[in-house]
Amino acid sequence: MKNNRIGKFVLHRAAKLITLLIALCIVTFALLEASPIDPVTAYVGADTKVSAQQRELIAEHWGLDKPAVERFLAWFSSICQGDWGTSMIYRRPVLEVIGDKFLSSIALMMTAWVLSGIFGFLLGVLSGIYEGSWLDKGIRIYCHLLISTPTFWLGIVFVMLFSVKLGWFPVALSVPIGVIQSEVTFWDKIQHIILPALTLSILSVANICMHTREKVCEVMNSDYVLFAKARGESKGLIAKNHVLRNVSLPAVTLQFLSFSELFGGAVFVEQVFSYPGLGQATVQAGLKGDAPLLMGIVIISLLFVYTGNLLADCLYLLIDPRMREGQA
Repeated sequence: MKNNRIGKFVLHRAAKLITLLIALCIVTFALLEASPIDPVTAYVGADTKVSAQQRELIAEHWGLDKPAVERFLAWFSSICQGDWGTSMIYRRPVLEVIGDKFLSSIALMMTAWVLSGIFGFLLGVLSGIYEGSWLDKGIRIYCHLLISTPTFWLGIVFVMLFSVKLGWFPVALSVPIGVIQSEVTFWDKIQHIILPALTLSILSVANICMHTREKVCEVMNSDYVLFAKARGESKGLIAKNHVLRNVSLPAVTLQFLSFSELFGGAVFVEQVFSYPGLGQATVQAGLKGDAPLLMGIVIISLLFVYTGNLLADCLYLLIDPRMREGQA
């Protein structure tokens, strides 16, 4: 019986993922076709010596001379066979490009993800427990300011302050300029990732903090907490015995659902700091009409976000026994 439930769960998730992948690929390809960017012009750049015949040969080489439906079906059939195509920008296999870029981006996103989750949850709990106090007002003002702050603007401010004026951190890139890869130290990588990760995590704190605060306020105004106060329990004991248990599920939900926002924010952060990750590759692929690379990034980003949602669902079953009973 248990194996049947697990099998149905896996099949349902797999069917949902496949449907999402197909729909997203169709929409992305349609948007690329509607874009005014000419892939051949973006490929040759500003070189005016390229003749019309050469442009036709380039279009034929990349399959751009075929109808859109035929090109999409050819790409879809090849990707089903494991061939993700070749990037027009990097002249390398798409999977190879994504693998290199994703390693840089995952380090940035996971660092920001952990920091935003920890600080957002702690600030939300403190704000909710001390509702109406000066601490609560200060945290809410801080979060409202962050919510209205553009990611790229905060990144530029950090570069001007901490890199240009104070000189504490490098201005851009993920490794020092002019240093070969074998000589790049772990400390060099840490120095280059601090500012981008700080920018990305600070803006992600606000959403988690405000939602956690709202849930904490509900718990603090509940009947069982009022009864605990009547028995003389301190706020520390109430937070430990009642608040943390009841707000853990919403916190887990928000934390794993923030994967999509994390990836979107990484695109802006990597552009500001010239960080060679997946976000910067996404912008370049879109601006230069590199359909194979952009479609590959779309698939990887969907798998990344979908994995976050799946992990949240699995953690539900581990944290809340009531959900395990409901599944049974």
